[in-house]
Amino acid sequence: MRLSEMKAEIGVIGGTGFYTFFEDAEEIKIDTPYGFTSDSISLGTIGGKNVAFLPRHGKEHQYPPHMVNYRANLWALKQLGVNRVLGPCAVGSLQPQVHPGDFVFCDQFVDRTTGRKDTFYDGPTTVHLSSCDPYCPELREIGIKCAEDLGLRYHPDGTMVVIQGPRFSTRAESKWFSSMGWKVVNMTGYPEVMLARELGMCYLNISLITDYDVGLEGRPDIKPVTAEEVTRVFNEHNELLKTLIARIIEAIPDEINCSCHEELRRILG
Repeated sequence: MRLSEMKAEIGVIGGTGFYTFFEDAEEIKIDTPYGFTSDSISLGTIGGKNVAFLPRHGKEHQYPPHMVNYRANLWALKQLGVNRVLGPCAVGSLQPQVHPGDFVFCDQFVDRTTGRKDTFYDGPTTVHLSSCDPYCPELREIGIKCAEDLGLRYHPDGTMVVIQGPRFSTRAESKWFSSMGWKVVNMTGYPEVMLARELGMCYLNISLITDYDVGLEGRPDIKPVTAEEVTRVFNEHNELLKTLIARIIEAIPDEINCSCHEELRRILG
C-alpha cells in the first residue's frame, strides 16, 4: 500500500516502557525531510478510528530523550493525516500529594532543555506561535472525564518542567522545581507539544507518575529515582494506561471543537 493510501486520524506517541499498542497492525517506515522517525509506525483501528502508534524512544529504547528526532516523528504523523496527538509519558512527582501510579493531565510546561531542534520554521518563513496554553483544552476535558469514568487516581492540571536529560535532577534542582509549584518533571515533553502545534495538530499530555524524583524531604524511606524504578512502575501500569488511551480515542468526536489551529491558520493565511 502506498503512503498516500495510508491514513490515520489520531496519533499516539508511546513513552518509556510503552513500545507497542496494537496486537495486530500494519507497520510502515516513513522518511521525512528531517530524517527517519524513532521507529516504524503501527497502524490500527480503535473505536472505528484509524490510529497511528509510534514509540518515542524506539522499540528498543535506543534513543535517549535528547536524541529523539521529534521533528521527524511529528512530521510523519502529519503526513498520515493525523490531527490529534496523544502523548503519554513517564514523569517524576515534585509534590507529596502526587503519588506514583497517579495520572496527570498537564496544562502548562516549563522548558529547561538545550539545543533541541524545536521548530519547523528555520526560515525563510518565520512563525511565532503562542505557547500560552499549549495543550488542547478539548482533549484534556475528554481525558479527564475518561479517567474519572475508569475510577483512576488523576490530577486535572499541572505544570511539567522538562529537563534535558539523560541525567536525573540534582537535589538542589528538584527542590527548586518543587518550590515553584511545578507538579511533574520529565525529559521529553518539549519540543513535542509545540511541534505538533506548528503542524496544526491538537496535543494531549498524559503523564504517568513513576517516582518522586530525588525523594521527599523528611522521608528517608523514599529513595532517589532510578531508570530501573521508572520502567518497573510504568510496566505495572502499562495496561491501565493503554485502557485509558483507548477510552479517550473512542470518546474523541469527529469534529474538532477547539481553537488549537486558528492561530497557525491566521499567521500562514
